[in-house]
Amino acid sequence: MTGGGLQARAIRPLIGSEIVLPKAALLSGEHAAELRALLEDRVVLVFPQAQLSADEQVAFTRTLGTHQPDRADGGTTAISIDPEGGASANLTRGAFFWHFDGYMNPVPIRASILCCEAPADEGGDTAFANTAAAWEALDAGMKARIAPLRCLHALAQAQRAVEPEPSLATLRQWLAVPSAELPLVWSHNSGRKSLVIGNSAAGIVGMDPLASLELLVTLRDFATQDRFTLRHRWQAGDMVIWDNTQTLHRALPYAPGSGRRMRRTKLAGEEPIA
Repeated sequence: MTGGGLQARAIRPLIGSEIVLPKAALLSGEHAAELRALLEDRVVLVFPQAQLSADEQVAFTRTLGTHQPDRADGGTTAISIDPEGGASANLTRGAFFWHFDGYMNPVPIRASILCCEAPADEGGDTAFANTAAAWEALDAGMKARIAPLRCLHALAQAQRAVEPEPSLATLRQWLAVPSAELPLVWSHNSGRKSLVIGNSAAGIVGMDPLASLELLVTLRDFATQDRFTLRHRWQAGDMVIWDNTQTLHRALPYAPGSGRRMRRTKLAGEEPIA
């Protein structure tokens, strides 16, 4: 329970809370401040059987902050790997690997809100990792070692997990998307710190490539161990919000024709990575 009286059940000790609220309460915004505070603390909020329509999902998103739509009409974004959905399906396959969203933007998105219209027949769960809790658990020597380091993040690195040997034309398409040099440790305005890692991390600036790879894999394995992670098994009507600034996430593999249908909205970013 939060200080304002919102009922929330911890799912795991270091990540995730489950919240059950009537739809009217969600849409009214009366709990928005409490939900934002809980999101910062628990980093993943699960709303079983919220049963929001697409329009209601957008309205709820606006109660929490600034809605940042992907579409010109301001609607929700369909998330799918079904080739029938268009070219974005190939990019979505990169979501099978640990990542955070918006690394190429000056201010990454604050949070994502995902609603399930239909789960996959098999697979398709979403896993989350608390990168703030992982930072806190690192030993003092590792913290001192990585605190000053910077890392290059690029779409080309993320997509090579899906297509290890792209054609030159495909590679150039990936390289046309701006890359970003980011600190390996994010010092948030709140005073918290979190690791800035994931499958977009192409290499640590100024470090031997193989030593860089070893360090990035070390940090990824540390941050995604069981005590820092949560796996959500979707049911139709579920809604999950995660703090994009303090987590990694990934979808567990599922077949393109599995019937999995998801809707996403996003909260606009509120601080640059620093």
